[in-house]
Amino acid sequence: MRDRVPVVVQGSGRRGRRAGLAGVLWAGAELIVTVGVVVLLLVVHQVWWTNRQAVAGAQEQVRALERSWGDGPDRGSGAGAGGGSGAGVGGGGVPAAGSEPSGPVDSGAAPAATRAARPAAGAGGPAGPSERDRAYAVLRIPRLGLVVPVAQGVDKRAVLDKGYAGQYPGTAGPGAQGNFALAGHRNTHGEPFRYVNRLRAGDELIVDVRGRRFTYVVGKVLSETTERDTGVIAPVPRSVVKPDQGYGEPGAYITLTTCTPEYSSKYRLVVWGTLLKSS
Repeated sequence: MRDRVPVVVQGSGRRGRRAGLAGVLWAGAELIVTVGVVVLLLVVHQVWWTNRQAVAGAQEQVRALERSWGDGPDRGSGAGAGGGSGAGVGGGGVPAAGSEPSGPVDSGAAPAATRAARPAAGAGGPAGPSERDRAYAVLRIPRLGLVVPVAQGVDKRAVLDKGYAGQYPGTAGPGAQGNFALAGHRNTHGEPFRYVNRLRAGDELIVDVRGRRFTYVVGKVLSETTERDTGVIAPVPRSVVKPDQGYGEPGAYITLTTCTPEYSSKYRLVVWGTLLKSS
């Protein structure tokens, strides 16, 4: 009887290993695609949807203020709340949600926040801290086609993320001696201050407060400073980082602060103006 010779089939193990590797690679690719889609959706929500919501809310707030003041919808210059581009986000950079900054601006807003306080004399703002997130004024920048509500405080969730400009606590009120200092997002959440870098000396900054209008004129622009440069919102605004930038005499000033460069909170962009007239 002849002995049987065992037959060894070559390659079956290799094919199995290849199939297993292919499965792992396929699963990895699916995971990467899924994560990419989720990230994309988050970006769309942050950059597009939050802007739509904030701009719509800010526009309605402006209309509500004008109705309460008895002003017609055509008073002043500009189109609607939100930046000249519509809804693009610091504002501008800004403090962490639910927090109040403590130095100049955060992700699109201001020299980090200070404690909430009642408006200085002449502010015409809300009565106390419990109302600081309510808009009490309207800022109009004709050059940018910007019309945006102004509220007391620079808290992200309560003020800045609504697409409002926020008044730094403790700074002077509209038209008053001192510095009426505002923060706003440059990107996301309505980004009202996205294009303030386009402002030039001589441009008007108009602030309406129930029955009063204060017209400021842009005097100086500080294109970049640190987030801790609190001098830019001092009663007599002057950078402590760049002492040659700012003013040296008391007066009635306005300051706009936001983050720079766009989509970053590394530095702060500052626009200063002086009171031209009130009516």
